[in-house]
Amino acid sequence: MAAVGPLGRIAKLGSSICRNHRLLCNRSVQRRGIASCIDRNGLTSSFICTFLIFFSQEVFPVETMRKAAQLGFGGIYVQPDVGGSGLSRLDTSVIFEALSTGCVSTTAYISIHNMCAWMIDTFGNTEQREKFCPDLCSMDKFASYCLTEPGAGSDAASLLTSAQRKGDQYILNGSKAFISGGGDTDVYVVMCRTGSKGPKGISCVVVEKGTPGLNFGKKEKKVGWNSQPTRAVIFEDCAIPVSNRLGEEGQGFSIAMKGLNGGRINIGEEGGTHIPLLNNVLYQPENEKLYNRFKLAEMATKLVASENRPDAVSLCSMAKLFATDECFNICNQALQMHGGYGYLKDYAVQQFVRDIRVHQILEGTNEVMRMIISRNLLSES
Repeated sequence: MAAVGPLGRIAKLGSSICRNHRLLCNRSVQRRGIASCIDRNGLTSSFICTFLIFFSQEVFPVETMRKAAQLGFGGIYVQPDVGGSGLSRLDTSVIFEALSTGCVSTTAYISIHNMCAWMIDTFGNTEQREKFCPDLCSMDKFASYCLTEPGAGSDAASLLTSAQRKGDQYILNGSKAFISGGGDTDVYVVMCRTGSKGPKGISCVVVEKGTPGLNFGKKEKKVGWNSQPTRAVIFEDCAIPVSNRLGEEGQGFSIAMKGLNGGRINIGEEGGTHIPLLNNVLYQPENEKLYNRFKLAEMATKLVASENRPDAVSLCSMAKLFATDECFNICNQALQMHGGYGYLKDYAVQQFVRDIRVHQILEGTNEVMRMIISRNLLSES
């Protein structure tokens, strides 16, 4: 879907809303979230209406997400020639901010799906792009990002999942942990070891659901993010064609990190929406100023990162660290201000706390973000 028509107008309007301080600070707009201003099709309202169902029944809302894909949200920053919307990272940020006012958990999965589609679009060859991207952009198929392992979480470069080349195939063995969508999705973007130890020995491959040797662990019971299933992804002599490799051998770690740079911005943006949602509890000048400060910081980070600055990784890490830490603190305080009612599942505030907490862990823990930021600062001194 090209970036024209209603979607283009939504993105333009959303961008103007983000630049308009007075509109964001208007209490009636904050109470409803910016979704009410840019989502003319009522998708966010659909998320809100089914929020408790997604949570209590742990539903993976396939049909609801396909409604999002009809608006172009299955491949927001994927190129139009393979079905994407071709929008910018700033437009993407506005869209995720709007959607997450309805359901953070579902929006977070859509963010992961978009990251996978972008990786294939950006680093895949023509055949790979034409094979995978159209179905991902329409959400006829869903994608999962497979980097984390049981023994390689924060230190992703030490991953052990192997891909031994035999003729025109790779034979995968190993396992991935905490994979969003695992077992329910169709396309797995997998980082695996094709060479020596360290980041230069890692490659990126695509594994399709139904491939012999691709198995899944039990569905994890999580504190939050219950609208997306989480399972281990297990490879046991799983044979895939070499033609499913993205880029060259040894480029996988770089591809994975470039995907995460955008993911970290998206996670920060999804967290920020809880402030207008909780306006009725936290409508105070201090928090209003805080919201505007980190909103501007996130926007500046996105714009600078899009210029391919060498410190883009550090800047993305700053946005993710600041937004997710502050948003958890704010949501936690909102629960406290509800008193005992805040601890009841009848009140949505507890679910905000559940969903936002994991944002300090995924896409690189906030401790890793601090390491990246400090390393960059020390290298400049």
